[in-house]
Amino acid sequence: MDPLLLIKAAVMGVVEGLTEFLPISSTGHLILAGALLDFADAKAKVFEIAIQSGAILAVVLVYWQRLAGAVIHLPTSEGARRFVLNVVIGFLPAAIIGLLAYKTIKVYLFNAPVVATSFIVGGLLILWAEKRQQGHEPRVAHADTMTAMDALKVGLVQCLGMIPGTSRSGATIIGGMLLGLSRRAATDFSFFLAIPTLVGAGVYSMWKERALLSATDWPMFTVGFVVSFASAWICVHWLLRYIATHRFTAFAWYRIAFGGVVLLTHFMGWVKWTD
Repeated sequence: MDPLLLIKAAVMGVVEGLTEFLPISSTGHLILAGALLDFADAKAKVFEIAIQSGAILAVVLVYWQRLAGAVIHLPTSEGARRFVLNVVIGFLPAAIIGLLAYKTIKVYLFNAPVVATSFIVGGLLILWAEKRQQGHEPRVAHADTMTAMDALKVGLVQCLGMIPGTSRSGATIIGGMLLGLSRRAATDFSFFLAIPTLVGAGVYSMWKERALLSATDWPMFTVGFVVSFASAWICVHWLLRYIATHRFTAFAWYRIAFGGVVLLTHFMGWVKWTD
């Protein structure tokens, strides 16, 4: 396989791993990176979704004790059953709406105005959420104490992440904070929800576009997977340390600035912000 293609796959893997779990939208960054690398054809779109599995593996390893404990104690522990049920409840809205609205989203929402607006509005919402939480004790301090209704509400908010530029993690984390979750509880539950959500999206996309793939693509996909895993593992560890002493304000201003970049690259004709 072309070494240059493997380098492009590695770069895209880094972008995916570093942006998937931060509230800054991996989709917008992958579109921009793909355009700059001339890596934006139909197969590249499948590649972008497929390498999410590498990022998900990183989350599984970071939280492996929590996840393994839930599975092992599921028959005997009420807490384990509540945890699994909450993840299932939180996942279902995105699974249902995603299947129903997939084509509509691709046709009508993958354009520069929508992406830029999503970035900017998301940034403003982060600023509001952080200001709102100042001086207020969160209603839910830990993800383990969430109720089924909390999980459903966060799951519904997660559906906003289907809008390009919104960010799935941004929607769940900031939405969770606005719903009364602490910064850490919202972040943890966002990671837990990512596992079934992104795995489901990856399997669905790979199956739907399987005709585009061949055995010669495996080296490219393997490189993207491995690099995505490594960069996501670093990013998740960093984010968990970061939120212990910092707010999400810096991400808000970054989103607002990136929204301006989207509009600039669109109007200058540098990037095709359509699918």
